[in-house]
Amino acid sequence: MRSKREKRDMVDSIPNNLAANALLYHRLPRPGKLEIQATKPLATQRDLALAYSPGVAAASLEIADNPAAATELTIRQNLVGVISNGTAVLGLGNIGPLASKPVMEGKAVLFKKFAGIDVFDIEVAETDVDKLVEVIAALEPTFGGINLEDIKAPECFEVERRLRERMNIPVFHDDQHGTAIIVAAAILNGMEMGGKSLANAKIVTSGAGAAALACLDLLVDLGAKRDNIFVTDIAGVVYKGRQELMDPRKEVYARETNARTLSDVIGGADVFLGLSAGGVLKPEMLKEMEAKPLIMALANPYPEIDPEAAYAARSDAMICTGRSDYPNQVNNVLCFPFIFRGALDVAATTINEEMKIAAVNAIAQLAHEPPSDVVARAYGGEARQYGKDSLIPSPFDPRLILRIAPAVAKAAMATGVARKPIEDFVAYEEVLSRFVFRSGFIMKPVIQAAKANPKRVIYAEGEDERVLRAVQSVVEEGIAYPILIGRPDVINSRVERFGLSIRQDRDFELINPNDDPRYKDYVATYLEAAGRHGITPDAARTLVRTNSTVIAALAVKRGDADAMLCGLEGRFHSRLRHIKDIIGLVPNATDFSAMSLMVTNHGAFFLTDTHVRRDPAAFEIAEMALMCASHVRRFGLTPKIALVSHSDFGSDDAPSALKMRNALEILHRRAPDLEVDGEMQADTALSQAIRDRVMPNSRLRGEANVLVMPNLDSANIAFAMTKMMADALPVGPILIGAAKPAHVLTPSVTSRGIVNMTAVSVAEAQSDTAIEREEVLSRVGLV
Repeated sequence: MRSKREKRDMVDSIPNNLAANALLYHRLPRPGKLEIQATKPLATQRDLALAYSPGVAAASLEIADNPAAATELTIRQNLVGVISNGTAVLGLGNIGPLASKPVMEGKAVLFKKFAGIDVFDIEVAETDVDKLVEVIAALEPTFGGINLEDIKAPECFEVERRLRERMNIPVFHDDQHGTAIIVAAAILNGMEMGGKSLANAKIVTSGAGAAALACLDLLVDLGAKRDNIFVTDIAGVVYKGRQELMDPRKEVYARETNARTLSDVIGGADVFLGLSAGGVLKPEMLKEMEAKPLIMALANPYPEIDPEAAYAARSDAMICTGRSDYPNQVNNVLCFPFIFRGALDVAATTINEEMKIAAVNAIAQLAHEPPSDVVARAYGGEARQYGKDSLIPSPFDPRLILRIAPAVAKAAMATGVARKPIEDFVAYEEVLSRFVFRSGFIMKPVIQAAKANPKRVIYAEGEDERVLRAVQSVVEEGIAYPILIGRPDVINSRVERFGLSIRQDRDFELINPNDDPRYKDYVATYLEAAGRHGITPDAARTLVRTNSTVIAALAVKRGDADAMLCGLEGRFHSRLRHIKDIIGLVPNATDFSAMSLMVTNHGAFFLTDTHVRRDPAAFEIAEMALMCASHVRRFGLTPKIALVSHSDFGSDDAPSALKMRNALEILHRRAPDLEVDGEMQADTALSQAIRDRVMPNSRLRGEANVLVMPNLDSANIAFAMTKMMADALPVGPILIGAAKPAHVLTPSVTSRGIVNMTAVSVAEAQSDTAIEREEVLSRVGLV
């Protein structure tokens, strides 16, 4: 158990601003990370009568007569209990069940976001194994599966064993088996890359807790030999006759040996598996390992050896860590949501060894596949092929659910533990595919792409608290190189007041409007760019001192910054006018347009034009649609475009409907490969079933993810209503048509919204956007 001082040291290791932001994140705007929402309408007295008394009695009686009906009449088959007694929480140790609750809520969020699984987190104030088992076992009627979390070893082994014997639903201790599955997949591929076999590999571990022993057990099931495994822990080598810190699970791996330390057994090892503490594996030890060694340095936040030191000692090494800033991240989110998804979907009674091995093989094989567009974008457009730096898939590869869940379901069916076998796996995989694009992680590939190749982003309102907090996150995440416009004394005092750790010249550059050596050059550039748009020399000198949007646009125009964000104060169109005068439009574009991303519980949707063009003509609608499609692909999505109207495929010949119909003709002629249709009503755009009734041969399949509106009124109203009524997270507006990346935000934008738009701006700046957009325009016939 960790001492209070050790726990405090762990907390102190968290950056001050990250800790403060984490507390705000959990506290506001309402405590915690979860809520319960009804999935059925409750608007009328009849709805209430169906949901509760007297109608609910019919459902209860049906289940009483046929317990299997609970899978169809209740949430049970999609509900997992995440249960902990708080005795081994992350790296904090035994902090108790109440303090574990934020972690359990976090696990619940991951289940929901990655696999659509609902969770009740349950924190149990009980350390006695007998009583803990009784409490959890009594919950079986509530759940379709149990995820045990953060229960210390060796008690966790006994708790899981007894529950699996007693309960007729899956019981899975993720700390053990989730880690084991990913480690096993990495080791299988590492042995393949090294031209070795698992059966002959010498494996040395540092750490003998629940995760390490589960890894070894699974590797043995996959073909590793116990005689080739050497286990070490804080007391040294696990050997026959050792008394200190031994238990039955560890005893299985005790060896007849005189070796007593890690350095005694590391010689000739093919695999080092570290689940212990930072720095225990020394560079000189690596030199004693076999050729092409696989180093699994999984201690967090400090690995058993830093990858840089490992490569310096052994350039032929393959290295996995638990950290996201190195290749080959071993992260449990790679598997646990998808294993449960497959198990729940066949109503499995357990998660057996065959199902775990199926998951291992699915993960290992996915690493061999060519990277998806989402993963390629995450690495700045560079496809990371299978190799020493890509032994396992990326944690945000959208294909994980498509590979793991069906593999687990098939293994459950093959081993006879599936109570509800899947009959049509093609249809099942189609359902999973639709979920991939409704998971809410729409910003992930854009943020990862930005981190792979950060650019200089200038913030016009550099003194604003939201900008300063956003810049703190941008710096911490490595998304961009910030440039702030503002007075140094104001910015620095506010940084101190808000408890931020960012510092001028170290973390961000500053342009002081009152005293910047580039002032005269900026005035000259402004006059050159806008002198024929009513800007006199006196006006230019004044605006370059006083108007932060003008300064930001000039910085981008001159190449002092790669992208700009403005608009937290003042009017949208006045900011837009300055950008048009200084940065200008991409060649041959007719005007700007604005696309807004709305992230909802039902998926991510792009709306256009929400802020600029009041009543675009048909050719402008086509232009906007194609340019939006180009942006949508940056988010890892295939654009599915609906030209939205009050008319449904010719049901009305009003001018606005005819305009959308004409725009479709232009798009079909100039971009025949684009998935677009219209004119159609909004519900037709968002429902395949409705569309099939109205237009069965529509070239648009599934849900549209880009809704192109006929005018500014309809687009802006849809944007505002979706934001408020659907509790959507807006990203944008994303300005389209500028010669260089420039975006005008709105006064309601949050700090997180600024971070998101920073990533969008960087991703845009990474490509030659002018050339890209000119190519788009040429397809519409405007060039």
